[in-house]
Amino acid sequence: LNPFNVYVSQPNIRPGCVIRQNNWAILENKKLVTSDQVRECKNRLNTFGFTGNLDSEKPDIRCIYQNEAGQNFFLSQPGAVAPNQETDRF
Repeated sequence: LNPFNVYVSQPNIRPGCVIRQNNWAILENKKLVTSDQVRECKNRLNTFGFTGNLDSEKPDIRCIYQNEAGQNFFLSQPGAVAPNQETDRF
């Protein structure tokens, strides 16, 4: 037996952006994703999302799956702050 400890911290909420499939070429042209990554993401019927600035040295780009069933659990936690009302316009 090899006992080990696992520690989980609070999630780090960062603003991000979801990219529609017809805009994936922007990521490819900037050489931020490879054609293999695009093919894999497309085959899984997912899309790309990123945090940070695409023009920075290392933006965080991931193939993501949108799930409406999860709602936004971060806002329902005690002590969470609701977003500005202007975010409802999007």
